[in-house]
Amino acid sequence: MVSAALEAPGIRLHAAELLALREGALRTKRSQPASRRPGAVPAKPPGAGMDLREIRAFAEGDDARRIDPSATARTGAPHIRSFHEDRDDTLLLIADFRPPMLWGTGATLRSVRAARLAARRGWQAVARGASLAVISVTAHGIAVVPPGSGTPQMIRVSHMLASRHDQALHSGREASSLEEALIHAARLSPPGGEVILATGPEGLATGDEPALARLARRRRVRLLLPLDPLETSPPAWPLPIRAGALCRLARLAPFDRAALAQQLRALNVSLEVVDDDAC
Repeated sequence: MVSAALEAPGIRLHAAELLALREGALRTKRSQPASRRPGAVPAKPPGAGMDLREIRAFAEGDDARRIDPSATARTGAPHIRSFHEDRDDTLLLIADFRPPMLWGTGATLRSVRAARLAARRGWQAVARGASLAVISVTAHGIAVVPPGSGTPQMIRVSHMLASRHDQALHSGREASSLEEALIHAARLSPPGGEVILATGPEGLATGDEPALARLARRRRVRLLLPLDPLETSPPAWPLPIRAGALCRLARLAPFDRAALAQQLRALNVSLEVVDDDAC
């Protein structure tokens, strides 16, 4: 049961608001790819897929099993077929609801903004026919919605995120590591899939980096960072900081996104900073 004090808009997360984000995602809906199985779309690199990329003259090192009989007979010289490589159009969302995300100086908590941003990405994935899975992380551990597709999947995702956020609001525990979620993500997301981690600037601990690097080896991993107004435009004047009987004045500096981007590049992870609640 959520107390009345937490019912204010922007503090409690409701499944209805995540479901309502569907309309905006459908406005940018792309045509669903024609494929042999849900989630498979032809990628640009040549490979062993089903969609023809080109027919060209045979060159040393080519696989003789790909010789095209018709083109070879027509030209009198060996020609081969090359194909696009199929990749999985799957999206795995990781939503961070640990204690460091449960604050905000604007209209919403960072955790609520992270959930809304993740839900928008989820609706966009559903609109293009992709497969979608979700991991939520709280101080109590992780919860998972296994891969699925279509509107029923987003309904499951929305209710899970809202329920887990309610649990997080009542958690008095210390923040846990993201390592468990990242290890599970490597099992859940297939090679070639996309992973979006919605967390805060302090979300990644040094001990999480090896697991994040392993996850990013064969997947497109992006860190989605919803910044609070205090992190983007802090007051110009010093602020008092108190710890018991101690008091100091400190001047806050804007968050250094360039330093984080450089750190993530070394792990093969991209960074997307969101300064407001837009998609």
